[in-house]
Amino acid sequence: MHQVSILGLGIIGSRIARHMISLGDDVTVWNRTPREGYPRTAASPADAVRASRIIQIYLKDRDACLEVFEQMRGALTPEHVILNHSTIDLATVDKLSLMCSGIGCTYVDCPFTGSRMPAEKGELVYYAGTDSSTLERMRPVLEHSSKDILHAGGVGAGTVVKLVTNMISATMVQSLSEALAITQAYGISPQLLGQAISRNVIASPLAAFKLPLMAERDFSTHFSLDNMRKDGVYAQELAAEKGIQPPVAALVSSIMDRLCREGHAEEDFGCLAEQFDNRSRR
Repeated sequence: MHQVSILGLGIIGSRIARHMISLGDDVTVWNRTPREGYPRTAASPADAVRASRIIQIYLKDRDACLEVFEQMRGALTPEHVILNHSTIDLATVDKLSLMCSGIGCTYVDCPFTGSRMPAEKGELVYYAGTDSSTLERMRPVLEHSSKDILHAGGVGAGTVVKLVTNMISATMVQSLSEALAITQAYGISPQLLGQAISRNVIASPLAAFKLPLMAERDFSTHFSLDNMRKDGVYAQELAAEKGIQPPVAALVSSIMDRLCREGHAEEDFGCLAEQFDNRSRR
């Protein structure tokens, strides 16, 4: 049994909390909007920190992480370990890590890949940015919500890996959207397109999962467009720091930004297909 506090009960955090509780872990939860159905809830981030020495954070973005960290900062001690699973920018990772160093507690940069269904099963994949000894100490806790843990390097490396892999996911779904629109316009079924992709070197679990949902216009949220848009912004910031200008990522980010402004922000990022709806359905 592990004693942990989980901060952030969105699509992922809520499911990880329930999964860990089902394994017998002693889980305290906190969410900005109070949620029912958990054995132990904390009234504030500071109270959540006082309840456990291992803190797992599943928040949306850098602003949320900085805000919550300030609220829990006074309760942190050198005995605490913060496993930050939020996808944020590298500068904020560095800032939070430095703040933790000043307190004496341990900060682990530990974003993940996996959406709603893997979270329900405790089958995320973590990209861990920390030293080897800390990772081995935290591995048993992380294994209660994951199927694999990749040691990416030191603090910050996990975030770099997560941002570039999400950048690839966004560009792949954009390409699937374009291919789907073209083939439908020529009377070729999404099923045949899926079969063609499965027999091609471009076959991937992402394509196999997303394409049928995109064809049915089922955009129930596994990973929201707004989250993918946010991660695209962070990836471009990462590139700019090294003088790199990724044109494809920039174009896809601009498309995601437009669709978010048009009201699709909370839909699954497969809704990139909606940009072609009128033409592909003629």
